[in-house]
Amino acid sequence: MKTSKRLEGIGEYYFSAKLREIDAMNREGRDVINLGIGSPDLPPHPDVIRVLQEEAAKPHVHAYQSYKGSPVLRKAMSDWYRKWYGVSLDPDSEILPLIGSKEGIMHICMTYLEEGDTALLPNPGYPTYSSAVKLAGGTVQFYALKKELDWHPDLDELNSMDLSKVKLMFVNYPHMPTGKIPDAIFFQQLIRFAQKHDILIVHDNPYSFILNDSPMSLLSVEGAKDVVLELNSLSKSQNMAGWRVGMLCGARQRIEEVMRFKSNMDSGMFLPVQLAAAKALSLGQEWYDAVNSQYRIRREKVFALLDLLGCSYADTQAGMFVWAAVPPEYQDGYALSDEVLHQANVFITPGGIFGSAGDHYVRVSLCATEQKIEESISRIKKSKQ
Repeated sequence: MKTSKRLEGIGEYYFSAKLREIDAMNREGRDVINLGIGSPDLPPHPDVIRVLQEEAAKPHVHAYQSYKGSPVLRKAMSDWYRKWYGVSLDPDSEILPLIGSKEGIMHICMTYLEEGDTALLPNPGYPTYSSAVKLAGGTVQFYALKKELDWHPDLDELNSMDLSKVKLMFVNYPHMPTGKIPDAIFFQQLIRFAQKHDILIVHDNPYSFILNDSPMSLLSVEGAKDVVLELNSLSKSQNMAGWRVGMLCGARQRIEEVMRFKSNMDSGMFLPVQLAAAKALSLGQEWYDAVNSQYRIRREKVFALLDLLGCSYADTQAGMFVWAAVPPEYQDGYALSDEVLHQANVFITPGGIFGSAGDHYVRVSLCATEQKIEESISRIKKSKQ
């Protein structure tokens, strides 16, 4: 039995294979510290757990749910966008709850792309964008993000190209993996670019509350709803990665179009999860302050780890990672990552997995305790003696 052609060129996700290697090392007694993956190790707010427990104990909540999600959750999402981003969204028509925003990436690609269509993707950027475009039958065209341009796309260069086949453009600010924070002027330029070329911008926005004092939505720009679909998630901001709760926001027509595909793919989320997610979205500033206080402490320790490795980095990054350039004596980030893994039993992510523009970088996750980061520093020091 042969696999379908759509899987050609689609390899196993890097972290899936790397985790198997780390598991094998751990079975040998190596006790690898993983500073690679951005899965929050901190728990959700206790009230969120309480709502889940209370609702799950009720006898009537175990049936199939609406494809559009619970009205309670959609209203909570709408209120959250209004409070934190200053964006008004109709909870009945401009919000679609998702089983994690990752599925939303696939849904969007399957809704709008077919053979002959092109999507613009960031390099470096989230590898799932490329996989989803290819699986949907579209063609990938990368645009480079460079430190010299402050990790923004060169819109002048893109304007000079033939974009007639481009239907989608993926952007992601605060950016993963570089941690670049957006600004209003850049967002306005992006909207004008999309309007000029009739391109639908897909803005992936899960990191806006992590080590960032000014959360922004691309939908806050005038005219954005005409050309933007925005993905958001509770995975990072609410410490709920395993709960798989995300959202898609945009104009009614766009939501209805994506809904035509999504409704054939799943049967909705477990209602108690939706109600607990609504509770999570109602949390106030004190929640975000508490989460970020932990990440700030960890980031300082990761800075110390990177100093030990001779890496250079910006100390103004947002998100739950630190992006750093490797020293010139290393061929690339893979070389440094492998050295640290095999000599110090510490895993950090090579930047090249996010695209060729990340080849000379590494990414270190803040999703580890202070003690683990300190132990990582100790191991690296010993490996250098």
